[in-house]
Amino acid sequence: MTEAGEPIDAAQEPEGALAVFRNPSFLRLWLSQASTQIGGNMVLFGLTVVVSATQPNTAVSLLILSFLVPAVLFSAVAGVYVDRVDRRLVLIATNVVRGISMIALFLVGDHFLLILLLNIFVSTVTVFFAPAEAAMIPEVVPRSQLLAANGVFTLTLNAAFALGFALLGPLVINIAGPQAVILIVAALYFLASVFCFTLPPSPPPPRAPTDTGAHPVGATSEAIRSTVAQLKEGLSFIRYNRSIGWSLLYLGITASLVGVLGVLGPDFAETALGLEPKDFAVIVLPLGGGIVMGILLLNSYGQYLPRRRVIEGGLILLGVMLALLSVAGPISRVLQNADTASSLVDLSALTSLLAIVVFIAFVAGVAYGGVAIPAQTQLQEDLPEEVRGRVFGILNMLVSVSSFLPIIVVG
Repeated sequence: MTEAGEPIDAAQEPEGALAVFRNPSFLRLWLSQASTQIGGNMVLFGLTVVVSATQPNTAVSLLILSFLVPAVLFSAVAGVYVDRVDRRLVLIATNVVRGISMIALFLVGDHFLLILLLNIFVSTVTVFFAPAEAAMIPEVVPRSQLLAANGVFTLTLNAAFALGFALLGPLVINIAGPQAVILIVAALYFLASVFCFTLPPSPPPPRAPTDTGAHPVGATSEAIRSTVAQLKEGLSFIRYNRSIGWSLLYLGITASLVGVLGVLGPDFAETALGLEPKDFAVIVLPLGGGIVMGILLLNSYGQYLPRRRVIEGGLILLGVMLALLSVAGPISRVLQNADTASSLVDLSALTSLLAIVVFIAFVAGVAYGGVAIPAQTQLQEDLPEEVRGRVFGILNMLVSVSSFLPIIVVG
């Protein structure tokens, strides 16, 4: 295992994104991720449109909660079961089930209660998909490609929101209506299951045999005890491996900061920049560009720097950028006054509020990449195969809680 404070071994010098895309197994896993993430964000937008058209605002809030709460409640337990079965089969099954569920959503129309119940079911199924996918990455790419692979996955995660929620979802609804969105998402989930079917098997490590002749009640009780014991084992592993604990903490804090941006960003775009909330892409797009730059910088110079210092520096920089975003207006006015006083070169385009916000968002993207990508890579390098599902399940729960809290506290 590598310590979080150590630079990457020169013998394991990271490879770039082009190299990782030449890996057929990674390419198929990534295509599965892109399909499901874009589809998930498209259906989030589509269902929001359907519910908001026929139900009060509280119903829309319940819909959003139905996406988030299952991850908070079930992620840790889901990770236990992901460690017990072939992760490839988990990926295939969860995508097929979600595809069938989308067809069911199409059939129920605008019946709110059924929409809510089906969405809770789909979100619960996704809870099993997420740790299986994260645990699969180090099985399909060599150690030298982990940094690039996580960079690509992190970028795709953020780009999928912009594509699915802000672009493709509205586009399809304007052309063909919300029901068409649901059918397209069903097709994307089925397509993702095909990509996962072509992945190599990922059987779990051998486990001790159990007594299959037990009474059903006793067998159920034993299954519960076994699940709790394995969950405790995963928590104990985190407790006694500091680098794992630090990585989880960093990712949780980053999720909280990004959650604050997600809650405040649309209102900021409207009140400070005079844009419509849907034009939040003005902040999201440079943020994505910054993540790309962060990936390039990590691939070029990451092996020369202590990983923990990179993560901590990125975390501090991300916090500073969010603080600067709150005072972007005064900063712009000061710079514009200085530009007017000098009157040498017209820099008004560079000192406008929009330009300041774009710059802050870009640097925040670089900082976010500097935290999320190395921390995720650290987990995949250090985790033994037999506990990956549990730890990534706990991570999914932690990130969900961290993203959920800003909605409660701020919004």
